[in-house]
Amino acid sequence: MSRYRLLALDLDGTLLNGESEISPGNAEWVRRAREAGIVVILSTGRGADSASEFARQLELDTPMITLNGGEIWRGPNELFRRTPLEASQIKELHRLARRSGDVWYWAYSTEGLCNKEKWPEDIESREWLKFGFYSEELDQIRAILEEIRTWDGLELSNSSPYNIEINPAGVSKAAAMEEVCRLVGCRMSEAVAMGDSLNDIAAIRASGLGIAMGNAQEEVKQAADAVTSSHLEDGVARAIRDFVLKA
Repeated sequence: MSRYRLLALDLDGTLLNGESEISPGNAEWVRRAREAGIVVILSTGRGADSASEFARQLELDTPMITLNGGEIWRGPNELFRRTPLEASQIKELHRLARRSGDVWYWAYSTEGLCNKEKWPEDIESREWLKFGFYSEELDQIRAILEEIRTWDGLELSNSSPYNIEINPAGVSKAAAMEEVCRLVGCRMSEAVAMGDSLNDIAAIRASGLGIAMGNAQEEVKQAADAVTSSHLEDGVARAIRDFVLKA
């Protein structure tokens, strides 16, 4: 029997392949982990509507972490905790995006996803959870990041080298995993976190076992206890087989 009791899986760049699908191999080893008594959860920067579809595919009725920890779900459609950004913070981030050239930007509110092409006028009346920037011009991303780092009240991460993801200060997948461990009755030392980007790094460091994908950003690999193969090579399946169930 594995000494681990909870397995938190990132989606993009981790559980999902290049076509945003769960491969048969990954699905099979997630099933085996569950049969071994491990609570498998999804832990993602995506919103709940998107993440829930993958939970259904895996037949998971377990807690779920969405929006990098901005929302914690006790189970399907059962919200446990939500941590919003202030409307004033969203306004400042939007102003920065608009003066940063052709950068793409988006934000999640409880009413859904907004972006550069569809930005609402009623900012004050919405409950906001996350803001993001995207640009393949890394100098542009670095300049935005340098400015935001001087602001208070924000948690900064990314889900690829080309973006910046912003949550309220203190919100992270690691903090959310601690809450989920309390919900399911285990310790963080009994938890495994698997991911590829900076929004995974705190959870990888805080868990009993942190696993980086073969395609992970180098900083994530350095923080991990183990590195598996890439998301294009069933890295989740390999990690469950070689590290989680053998422990």
